[in-house]
Amino acid sequence: MAPYMRLRQICLVAPQLAPVISDITEIMGLAVCYRDGNVAKYGLENALIPVDTIMLEVVAPFKGGTTAGRFIEKTGGRGGYMAIFCCNDPDERGRHANAMGVRTANVIDHAPYHGVQLHPRDCRAAFIEFNHTEGSDDILGAYPPAGPDWQKFVRKDVTQALTGVEMQSPDPQGLAAHWGRIVGVAADGSELKLPNATFRFVKGASEIMSALEFRVVDTAHMLHVARSKGLAVAGNEFLLGGVTFRLAA
Repeated sequence: MAPYMRLRQICLVAPQLAPVISDITEIMGLAVCYRDGNVAKYGLENALIPVDTIMLEVVAPFKGGTTAGRFIEKTGGRGGYMAIFCCNDPDERGRHANAMGVRTANVIDHAPYHGVQLHPRDCRAAFIEFNHTEGSDDILGAYPPAGPDWQKFVRKDVTQALTGVEMQSPDPQGLAAHWGRIVGVAADGSELKLPNATFRFVKGASEIMSALEFRVVDTAHMLHVARSKGLAVAGNEFLLGGVTFRLAA
């Protein structure tokens, strides 16, 4: 199988699921495709929303002592939780990361899906996961975490694509180089360019996943809806789910 690496999913974490999910779907014109009961064993509830072929997931703890809950406490609720990549060989990427001193935190093996999650402290800024679904290298093919028919829930009349992810660090080029080595995509200065999205690394006080960038049909209308929901709006962006949603036509 030819090597490939694509952004498959972004995971945000919230103290409560309902308001964040309803705000995202109503402002962005998107639809929930799946709620995964399997995450209950981690003390979480979730919902997944397809943005074209990239999933946007929100998880929320419903009991104490969860990793997601500790993340909220540590960060004050600011910053994205996880960047999830699909690739041809998650185990090989995991071994490569381990050789760099980046530990494996969790391995998920639910055939035909296989995922390798890396330790966020070693990744810096956010969790990284690599996964592969056997027999489904078509980007519109099966992706079990998003449910059996996620493709039917894709909506593109308001929001067309998730195009970029912004990461903050006191040393943005250093973090870009570190993530580039883990992901296997050489950093171009302060950017990592994947086939379907670009990670941009900018100066910031702490290391977090700070913003998501979207291509949309009507920026002004979306900002109006966000403002009507009481969200903090500035310029072409608003704050939701711990990250800045940045809009571009």
